[in-house]
Amino acid sequence: MYTDKQLDDDELAAKLPEPVGYHILIAIPDMSSKTDGGVYMPDALVKAEETATIIGYVIALGNEAYKDVNKFPSGAYCAKGDFIMFRSYSGTRFKVGGKEFRLINDDSVEARVADPRGYSRV
Repeated sequence: MYTDKQLDDDELAAKLPEPVGYHILIAIPDMSSKTDGGVYMPDALVKAEETATIIGYVIALGNEAYKDVNKFPSGAYCAKGDFIMFRSYSGTRFKVGGKEFRLINDDSVEARVADPRGYSRV
């Protein structure tokens, strides 16, 4: 999983885009190449699971994220440092330094999760 400590690398941080408007920059957790039962998964399957993931770590919010009080009367759905759940294949996917990131819309966040471990798509 990503933490602020892992993002301290100045080179990586400098390459990450700054989200604008209502977009949210999220990091995609590293997928395990081994199942809970100890079976190793092929690289293609690990990549497919990473692409379809439903969990991400919020790195930054755009300057207009959650500012529309009519659309978000109760306030923001998430904040920097939260783990969130969103629909599979959401957002603009890209890699920096071999790690996958996404830009998603503020209204794409469906839930916050305290511990991202143990979640899988169905």
